Amino acid sequence: MEIKVIAGDIAQIEADAVVVGLFEEGEIRGATAATDRALRGAIGSLISKGEIKGKLGEVSVIHTLGGLPASIVAVTGLGKRQDFNLDKVRRVAGEACRSLRKLNCHTIATILHGAGIGAIEPEDSAQAVVEGSLLGLYDFTRYKKAEYKDVGQILIVEREEGKVVAAQRGGHKGKIMAEVAILARDMVNEPANYMTPTRMAEVAKEVADRYGLEFKVFDSEAIMSMGMGALVGVAKGSSETPKLITLSYRGDHSSESRIGFVGKGVTFDSGGISIKPSEGMGEMKDDMAGGAAVIAALSGIAQLKPKVNIVGVIPAVENLPSGSALKPGDVVRAMNGKTIEVVSTDAEGRLILADALSYAVRQGLSPLIDLATLTGACRIALGTLYSGAFSNDRELMDKISQAADRAGERLWQMPMPEEYKEQNKSQIGDIKNTGNKYGGAITAALFLGEFVGNTPWVHIDIAGTASSSKESGYTVKGATGVGVRTLIDAALLLGR
Repeated sequence: MEIKVIAGDIAQIEADAVVVGLFEEGEIRGATAATDRALRGAIGSLISKGEIKGKLGEVSVIHTLGGLPASIVAVTGLGKRQDFNLDKVRRVAGEACRSLRKLNCHTIATILHGAGIGAIEPEDSAQAVVEGSLLGLYDFTRYKKAEYKDVGQILIVEREEGKVVAAQRGGHKGKIMAEVAILARDMVNEPANYMTPTRMAEVAKEVADRYGLEFKVFDSEAIMSMGMGALVGVAKGSSETPKLITLSYRGDHSSESRIGFVGKGVTFDSGGISIKPSEGMGEMKDDMAGGAAVIAALSGIAQLKPKVNIVGVIPAVENLPSGSALKPGDVVRAMNGKTIEVVSTDAEGRLILADALSYAVRQGLSPLIDLATLTGACRIALGTLYSGAFSNDRELMDKISQAADRAGERLWQMPMPEEYKEQNKSQIGDIKNTGNKYGGAITAALFLGEFVGNTPWVHIDIAGTASSSKESGYTVKGATGVGVRTLIDAALLLGR
């Protein structure tokens, strides 16, 4: 899709549709007022009749019937002015573009929401408008015919010539951020018979080749030789061989320090011998969303070029039951030497992350941020809007929270009380891979903490946020691409 930022009057732009905004307070100002004048007061009349209320996400369509160069004006509700922020810019942009696509609009022109009385900088607004538009229009159609024709062009119209350059910068960054989040969505939405551990490695190599990243992949023999018994153990039940994938970005040649991004890559999770119920099992193709997010984030970082060094580590496996599969009661040895009693083969994500985190520590990566669809318990605790965050370092946690706020990806920090470690104690090994049913997201995080030592670390549990069952704003049904933009913003923040 083409994104252009131009100077002009939105009411005079030739397009299939133009988008203006209205706060709930109902006062018509700026570009919306200019458009209303061109429509001879039509917007004001509909406001007075209560047909346009300005509620957040509301999209009211007016056919201009030749009154403007554009055929359609969409008035999108911005909600309450005091509550307006960048994520609401994304939301209203996504809702508006999706509504207009249903009306066969190929070229959509839009104002910069909130860049006037909303007090948002033009660069930030442009980035959010582009992110919201592209993410809101996303549709995974690889295996079906698209319901609507694609939108081909989005024009961002800024009245003041002096602000166009800043808006162009924001639009450029927004396009990169949206496109890499879409890469993650595509990977997660792929059926598991296509998105195998081998295919994940191929995608990572394609990203590396395109953007100049260093790519490595370790096969079963190499993984075993490094002592990764937990990762190999999870893969034993599948004919698909495990992969340990790494992508490296070097943006600061004056420093040897490297940040580690670690992403869980279970391309399908049946639960193994501790098999899951059949209902909903098809959704378990999304259990590699953390790994997809890391691959996608590195592709965005390589384009934005922050002054920082980052290594992405993705352990990729299938978790299936078979005669050779890991069994409840088995003991495996992780790369750092710890022995793990496998109480449940359905707690496999923490096993492969144990080895991936151990590898990251051995490579000297610090700090570490891992993303994983780790526990149903986190989804139960926080629902589908918030990812759970766990950390051993307050300063790092604050920075990741700041990055998530910037990206509009909601985090809620969870506690990690020492007392809960009791649940992970094993009678026959150093640790067992699951506790009881209480505090499951916390005990899973405490388990991972055993493999990071003193390295500053944040664990983000995206089990509830990796996929969506409904459309809302710039979120569509299926994979969300959660974590990608947070990781990129974290890299930009840590690279300052």
